[in-house]
Amino acid sequence: MTIKKSKEDADRERVDQLYIFEREARKAGYNLTAGVDEAGRGSLVGAMVVAAVILPPDLYLPKLDDSKKLSAHVREKLYDEIVASAIAISSVRVSVEEIDTLNIYQATLSGMYRAIQALPQRPDYVLTDAMKLEFQNGIKSRSIIHGDALSASIAAASIVAKVTRDRMTDGWAKTYPQYGFERNRGYGTKEHFDAIKNFGFTPIHRKTFNPVKSMIQTGEFKI
Repeated sequence: MTIKKSKEDADRERVDQLYIFEREARKAGYNLTAGVDEAGRGSLVGAMVVAAVILPPDLYLPKLDDSKKLSAHVREKLYDEIVASAIAISSVRVSVEEIDTLNIYQATLSGMYRAIQALPQRPDYVLTDAMKLEFQNGIKSRSIIHGDALSASIAAASIVAKVTRDRMTDGWAKTYPQYGFERNRGYGTKEHFDAIKNFGFTPIHRKTFNPVKSMIQTGEFKI
């Protein structure tokens, strides 16, 4: 006789699989594994947020997943649970000026290193979503493609970064209500492009990101 699993049992099994990389690190002798991820990398406006999280071994966080797969309500609930349960947590802002000066890739690297340094407890192992980090102080790092969907620590970091940045964009939406930032989060939606055409750019638009860059170069709009 087959016994049907409950939704909670199925979710527990799914979340347990997200700790494969963390368990591998522990078996190799590493005690504190941090996951790192960002939010807002592809946005046309505002700071990017990079978060780092160290979770207790095999902690069950219901519905834990890549932040992009979750509803805002579930993300907020998980954010509170992560903050309450994490061994260590940090988040840093990477400013528009830094993004425009360094380029988005280098700015992301800088933010990830700063997020690790900002953790109140030093990790000895770091998991990242695709980005490759190198440390000179004995910290081992591993880059995982689609890591935010495969690693519990990276998923937790993606949620912290996403919720933190969404709260920032809600503030920008009040300052610049014409652009719909509370909905598009600064990404290149039709609503956002229409607002640019009608109202121009804001001081928080990234000048090196198209179409902002090209429209400035052609003199169509100025900041």
